[in-house]
Amino acid sequence: MSEANGTEPILYETRGRVAIITLNRPERANAQDSALLYALDDAFQRFSQDDDLGVAILRGAGKHFSSGHDLSPEAMEDYEVPYERRSLWWATASDNWLSRESELYLGFSRRWRELPKPTIAMVHGACIAAGLMLAWSCDFIVASEDATFADPVIRMGAPGVELLAHPWEMGFRQAKEFLYLGTPIDAARAHELGMLNHVWPREELEPRTLELAAKIAERGRYALALTKMAINQSEDAAGFRVATDGAFALHQLAHMQNLHESETPNRGMTAAATREEMRADEEAGKTP
Repeated sequence: MSEANGTEPILYETRGRVAIITLNRPERANAQDSALLYALDDAFQRFSQDDDLGVAILRGAGKHFSSGHDLSPEAMEDYEVPYERRSLWWATASDNWLSRESELYLGFSRRWRELPKPTIAMVHGACIAAGLMLAWSCDFIVASEDATFADPVIRMGAPGVELLAHPWEMGFRQAKEFLYLGTPIDAARAHELGMLNHVWPREELEPRTLELAAKIAERGRYALALTKMAINQSEDAAGFRVATDGAFALHQLAHMQNLHESETPNRGMTAAATREEMRADEEAGKTP
């Protein structure tokens, strides 16, 4: 049963041995602010600690899975550095910025990746930038035929999102094209690249995902946990953790460069222009 109301950033319900966790900011295309991410972590931990549950499905309410970080002025207030303190930008901004992004973005993504139970991202509509990090933190990704995927963060002067898992998700050369261009790819292309497990018609997405989750939940919990750990360790042995640590450091360097050069960090061409392009693409029918 759902225990949430329409104002909560995350909805949580169970169906049999499956937990359904819903990003619940449809009016902002499920853009991620701090409140949503902390609530999402609470939901994942609740699922993890419930012995009656075997699999979790992560989905988005409304038209899109997630449009990424919330870059609205209200959500960006934690990042503000007053102009009169700009000469102290390194001392004042970098500590707070690094701590916040280490926890909310890289830290949470890794924590969810290492949950001892299987998770499935059920993607529809747009999955943009940090939306990718949510999906990539899950063991399976399934999508509707109308889903699109994009990381336009290079337009903001940064080398992709905080968890740069792109090479592992789609291959190194394809990751370069995906990031350099920043244009969306559709679900068929994402499946072709190996990023998705399944692509289904929109009307079949939920029932088929629930069917998949129920089948996985029938397996032994301990065996599933060990299997997940073994595969994650294989990925880490191939360099995943070391490489994503390095990419995260470069991402922070980009933030500091942007902060040093601009009066207001991550504004102007950044959030506003990217969202305007998203809206223009949507109106042109390029995104669902």
